[in-house]
Amino acid sequence: KKSILTNDAIGAVEVEIVDGLQNILPAGTNRLTQNTYSTLVDAYKRTELVEEANLALFRMESIMVDRAEPSESLRVNTVWNYGLDKVNFLLSSAQLDTFRFGGEIQAETESKGVRGALLAHSSFSLAKAASKTWYFVAEVAQDTVAVRALMDFIGKTKDIPAVIEAEVAKGTQTLLGIVGQVDGIQETADEHDMARHFANALFNTMRGGFYCDNYQIVSAAFAKHVGIFNKALAAKHEAFLKALPAQISYRELESAVLGQNDKQLYRLFQEYLPLTFGRRHGDPSRPWNLFNIKVNDANGNKLISYQGNWRDIFQNWEALSLSYPAYINGIIAKFLNATTVDGYNPYKVTSEGIDWEVIVPDDPWSNIGYWGDHQMIYLLKLMELSRKYYPASLESFLNNEMFAYANVPYRLKTYKEIVANPKDSIYFEDKLHNAIFAKLPKYGSDARLVLGKDDQPVLATFTEKILVTLLAKLSNFVPEGGIWMNTLRPEWNDANNALVGFGASMVTLYYMRRFVAFVEQLYADSKLGEFQVSAEMAEFFAAMSQAFEDSKAQVSKGFTDKTRRVVIDAVGTAAEKYRERVYKAFSGKKKTIGKAELLQFCQTVLAYLDESLKANKRADGMYHAYNLVSFGKSTVSVSYLYEMLEGQVAVLTSLQLTAAEAADLLDALRASALYRADQNSYILYPAKRLATFLEKNNIPAEDAKLPAVQSVLKSAGDQIITKDLHGQLHFNAGFNNADFLAAALDKLPKPVPAADRQALLDLYERMFNHKAFTGRSGTFYKYEGLGCIYWHMVSKLLLAVGENIQKAVEENAPAKDIERLKAHYYAIKDGIGAHKSPEVYGSFPFDPYSHTPSMAGVQQPGMTGQVKEDIINRFFELGIYVKGGVLSIKTDMLRDSEFMDGKSIKFTYCSIPFEYVKDGGKGIEIVREGKTEKVAGLQLNPAQSEAVFNRDQSIKQIIVHL
Repeated sequence: KKSILTNDAIGAVEVEIVDGLQNILPAGTNRLTQNTYSTLVDAYKRTELVEEANLALFRMESIMVDRAEPSESLRVNTVWNYGLDKVNFLLSSAQLDTFRFGGEIQAETESKGVRGALLAHSSFSLAKAASKTWYFVAEVAQDTVAVRALMDFIGKTKDIPAVIEAEVAKGTQTLLGIVGQVDGIQETADEHDMARHFANALFNTMRGGFYCDNYQIVSAAFAKHVGIFNKALAAKHEAFLKALPAQISYRELESAVLGQNDKQLYRLFQEYLPLTFGRRHGDPSRPWNLFNIKVNDANGNKLISYQGNWRDIFQNWEALSLSYPAYINGIIAKFLNATTVDGYNPYKVTSEGIDWEVIVPDDPWSNIGYWGDHQMIYLLKLMELSRKYYPASLESFLNNEMFAYANVPYRLKTYKEIVANPKDSIYFEDKLHNAIFAKLPKYGSDARLVLGKDDQPVLATFTEKILVTLLAKLSNFVPEGGIWMNTLRPEWNDANNALVGFGASMVTLYYMRRFVAFVEQLYADSKLGEFQVSAEMAEFFAAMSQAFEDSKAQVSKGFTDKTRRVVIDAVGTAAEKYRERVYKAFSGKKKTIGKAELLQFCQTVLAYLDESLKANKRADGMYHAYNLVSFGKSTVSVSYLYEMLEGQVAVLTSLQLTAAEAADLLDALRASALYRADQNSYILYPAKRLATFLEKNNIPAEDAKLPAVQSVLKSAGDQIITKDLHGQLHFNAGFNNADFLAAALDKLPKPVPAADRQALLDLYERMFNHKAFTGRSGTFYKYEGLGCIYWHMVSKLLLAVGENIQKAVEENAPAKDIERLKAHYYAIKDGIGAHKSPEVYGSFPFDPYSHTPSMAGVQQPGMTGQVKEDIINRFFELGIYVKGGVLSIKTDMLRDSEFMDGKSIKFTYCSIPFEYVKDGGKGIEIVREGKTEKVAGLQLNPAQSEAVFNRDQSIKQIIVHL
């Protein structure tokens, strides 16, 4: 903490100040203890002043335990002051009011049993135009050795301010270096956009990390990685791992590992991502998320470590891959090795393996289930990047057994059970969970994977892993409804958590449309004629293919509630049979699927998806996002919810609209209730009016006459229905939902007839319409709530518009439609707000924020997923275009106002300095030491492009003439 007091007065002034830090925690207090037992923690606190060093020690007299045993507390947190003369110190806040009201305060040398502080009290004269500077410096978890060294430093160092300022400058330069490595530093005429891009790059890196040492691998760190995951494999290859040079390039290490001819070792190489600096995503609206930055180990060395909710970390790695393309396939491997036999992902992905949720009794946030949200689009975007930068890579994976299965101890129930209660579709395998954790210490993190008869992870081909992910979603396909959400956890927008069970996601269906089209093209381009999978997958694929073929004729006619149920039953049963086999174990038998079969399947599925897409266009020109499904005896009906921004983003991202259709959709969006004019941007859902308290829970007069109501009113008193002084009837206020009502009816001494019981439940549903309850989004006013702009979704919209512009240009769409799309692109970008005033934005507009509620400015700075999209958007604007392993420059989106002095823009890409120069030319110069390569036109050749992707440090600059 640095304080500077400046005197701009006419003459000298006498100053009396109290300045410092309050409520400083002692060492040895963890988060749980502080949050739960803070008053008890206070009882153990002692703060001591080391007067000769102006140093306060904050400690516990002992570690807090409730056992009859000693527990010494031998570390302290420290704060010291430098720069004030004639200073006395307070070690608590007790005398602050005395100072504020002009009283005389007494110096303190210790405080006990109260919250610690270090407050400096000083008086001094300040001359005109003079200033005085002082510092408070804090350090944590210091032992006696460290404290004595600190006292020696304070007592003997001659120019402490210079040392402090040098350390601050060093930290700043280190941070600049990190942001520079991920291409976050640009020079343009638009300082606002420059600052915003810097913040985006910084926060994306803080969420996902950055790669150590360019593409150089520390062999000892890789060997440690192998040992963490698979101790037996590490022992088997001990000699090889020890013989590696201290540092080796990523590609050289790959060649060396391939030379060992061990698929398990290569699997661990593939998913090795030497990331540092990142921390787990920590959104305050989700209490289980904690901020946790692990930068250095105990010796001060860079620590390779990352952890994140899988749905967050992969999206940040997507943006990071623009700066480090060579790791893209490693990220894909990490993703696929974390998918389960039933086609989903575990909750958490870390540098030391995977993790899943378990039930914690009495914790209202505790639950289990698969967060199946956006699996399709996250994986697809990574595969698309791989195809753009390294066109042959995925082709080489198709028949290669090199991917594992996560052994999450969840078991989806039978199709019949899920239909009966889709809000209770998974059971937890306690025995499996306990067996895995018992095996972990001796085996390594691979114990969390499905193991074969050789006690090593079962390996599958890329084809099988792609199919299990795709077929899991298709097994919940509701024609014209979406993808049935029945795995207990919500879609991306977990504000819509109540849709789990009875909701169907058109969002996932739109993304799946693009996914299936990509897979079809991938296999169409393959030179292979057949693809190896497990016997279990081959049977699953055949059953799903048959299910779609059997109802194919309905696609052109449209679906009724009965024909829709036929499809759902067929795909749901096929998935159940597959799960029943693989939950027991893979047989080890292999089969092949022909190329023609795969392509036919993709074409058939695309026909179904396109029909559903068209059926979900709304009368207002927009598209449905989430729908509701109702199962009858032999039917499934679909009903619709209100408009949502997420649906428009997803259908645009599907890339199935023409340029004109996309522009029309954006026009409709701008004219809709989702547009918020005060912020020139879009809210997630319409800001609907909710009932007042007195408008809720009133049984209508006509329903009050129902025999069921009168009967239970008479027999149960106020246990079920209450009557107010005006004779108005209400349900018991203790019923939070229909389950409470049902339980209360079942507990009545005299059984309620089945018809009356159902009549009361139907009445309750008519009054509260809980079937259409989307979750907290419809009942709160921040985050993803009513009237809120959720900035991540707005940037997803911007990215989707950019992709449609690129598609329109490639397809030679009419110029007027392209211009309409560009106008929308920049209108959306302006709404995001780098150029907004702090008054309008609610803070400095250079930092990204999570959301803007209706009653305040932006909330939750920094760690929003928005930054990922905006980094990608920025490189789109700069014209960085990669296809077929070749880098091209296309600057149609750049605005003249960005060029400094109308002439140049500077930025880095893959850590290589680029400069765009407006000089009437059209060519590229690659500047190396001692020579310059000149390229006619705005496209590099494959070798030059690969040098850029490899972050070739011999390239000093790339100059693009425009």
